[in-house]
Amino acid sequence: MNNQKNMMHTLPVEAYTSKKWFDLEQEHIFSKTWQFAGLIEDVENAGDYISVQAGLNNIFVVKGRDNRLRAFHNMCRHRGTQLLRAVGKGQKAITCPYHDWTYDLEGKLVSIPKKEEEFPDLCNKELHECGLNLHEASVDIFKGMLFVHPDKNAPNIMTFFGEVEPYLGPHIPEELIEYQKNKDEPFYAKEINANWKIVVENYIDQYHLAHLHEGTLNMYDHAKAEFGWAGPHYHFYEPLVPEYLADIKNASPFPLIDKMPENKMGAYVPWLFPNIGITESESAWNTFHAIPLAPDRTLVVIRSKTMNVSEWEYTKQYTKSMTSKVWKTIGNKGKYEGDASDPMASGDFMAEDVYACEQQQKSLSSPFFSVGAQAQKGEFAVSKFQSVVKEWIEKHRNDA
Repeated sequence: MNNQKNMMHTLPVEAYTSKKWFDLEQEHIFSKTWQFAGLIEDVENAGDYISVQAGLNNIFVVKGRDNRLRAFHNMCRHRGTQLLRAVGKGQKAITCPYHDWTYDLEGKLVSIPKKEEEFPDLCNKELHECGLNLHEASVDIFKGMLFVHPDKNAPNIMTFFGEVEPYLGPHIPEELIEYQKNKDEPFYAKEINANWKIVVENYIDQYHLAHLHEGTLNMYDHAKAEFGWAGPHYHFYEPLVPEYLADIKNASPFPLIDKMPENKMGAYVPWLFPNIGITESESAWNTFHAIPLAPDRTLVVIRSKTMNVSEWEYTKQYTKSMTSKVWKTIGNKGKYEGDASDPMASGDFMAEDVYACEQQQKSLSSPFFSVGAQAQKGEFAVSKFQSVVKEWIEKHRNDA
């Protein structure tokens, strides 16, 4: 039996620190689930593509000349060299940078340099018939997001996400536009020195909201939060506090999302297993992508979408928000007073969360570490998430 001192409720501490566990998760979770790749506008036109790491597999999505989305394993059939990097636009064909083997946008091999001299065994066939076309993967769309699956015969995406869909916000992300502070930083990216599961557990931990974020997220009524599980996915909603709701048209920092009924306003913060969160509010819709880099390192990428209105409308709304009296009541201040470079005095809830996650990760190496009593309601999601991780690994490990 596991010593409770060496457990994180359900998982052993080594699940957060060891390369062995990291490798198991890459093989049995991230290689066998639908993985977030981007937004539908990332591949808007023929030849546009985006690549993503899905567990042990690098996969790219490309839009063909027939406007169909296709996904392929991102490696040349000759020697396995990666074909495409990051994102790109208007690709006419897919050419390996190593030996110039070329494929069309449908993944078919169409040319090999010096075919007759170097590859006489391929001369009697059309190249696309020789069994060296790109390996197919699966791609699908859910709530305006692109997802890939390493298996070309993956189950329908709604089989995986269908149970949680009724709990998501009424937002229509396809009608919103991506918010960018500037061209050099199109979206938020932060490397956190903590295991990806600690980042997830922080995200779904209702217990900490009124404590760690008492000065940064108190526009939401934490006492009235509603949350639970649908399949392997977590869903969460909490309404606005009355003071903020009463002045919402002035107090909101961004233009309010139209078609949003007042009785539906609040924070919808689901977590889609295994590693993509969505934060849906009265004025924004965001993806929160936690990408495991190592047992103790996670890259978090946040992309935000808001109303498709003029820049002048954004400026007017932000100005109204800054002068709203409601902020004097519910404030926006850090956990502690001090230099704003201190995460706990910054007034930035993300900085507060990053600090908490990294401190937890550091503590795991201490011989004095152990987990104390669990909040029956507020921390229930943490142990449940750990159970889902454990069950997923055990199931797919036994099926292998």
